[in-house]
Amino acid sequence: MIKAASPFFDLTGRTALVTGSSRGLGRAMAEGLAAAGAAIVLNGSNAGRLAEAAAELRAAGHAVHEAGFDVTDEAGIVAAFERLDAAGVAVDILVNNAGIQFRKPMVELATADWRRVIDTNLTSAFVIGREAARRMIPRGHGKIINIGSLTSELARATVAPYAVSKGGIKMLTQAMTAEWAGHNIQANAIGPGYMLTDMNEALIANEAFDTWVKGRTPARRWGRPDELIGTAIYLASSASDYVSGQIIYVDGGMSSVL
Repeated sequence: MIKAASPFFDLTGRTALVTGSSRGLGRAMAEGLAAAGAAIVLNGSNAGRLAEAAAELRAAGHAVHEAGFDVTDEAGIVAAFERLDAAGVAVDILVNNAGIQFRKPMVELATADWRRVIDTNLTSAFVIGREAARRMIPRGHGKIINIGSLTSELARATVAPYAVSKGGIKMLTQAMTAEWAGHNIQANAIGPGYMLTDMNEALIANEAFDTWVKGRTPARRWGRPDELIGTAIYLASSASDYVSGQIIYVDGGMSSVL
């Protein structure tokens, strides 16, 4: 285990549930939180991939629990928290990371596809956040980290449901702060820029889009999943105890320039 250089960033004794953490950004953040000392509750809906990720983290010496549920299944979410309760696992840190993308012009967009993206990216963060907060409030502490996007601020054509869901994440974070900060629960968000993930494979392979991203981003490159780890540890740790309702963009400077 990598020990934090400062006790402010030491997560020893804490437990973090990271949704959508069997791969991609969620997996990277789960590994980073584990390296800072946290026990990890991995989540995913693919049982095989979840078990494989858990085995790899355990082999690296980390304490790992598995919570297999679909983030759009409210009954499944409630049942998963009840199983954690029964096992004596208290979630101190929640990272609402699970999400999907769907690209289509709005005039061609089916309502069912709109709802699928909103339910996966936004409603799930509310339901899981609610269940976590119901347990954090009696304990008098908690950290919630919602994963937003550059589209929490700025829209792009053909990704309307994604942009609306991520704009909603920004406001959900502020609503959580309004209701839960008085219980010593800090809710914040991370807004990744264009990252090298499975979700973006088609865009990365598109030469014109790749050129646009690199030209539009002051850092002149795509971000790596591990580059979210430092911000996640900060927001999960006591270093951010008086920070709430904020969204921190990890985007190579893209949101700062025209």
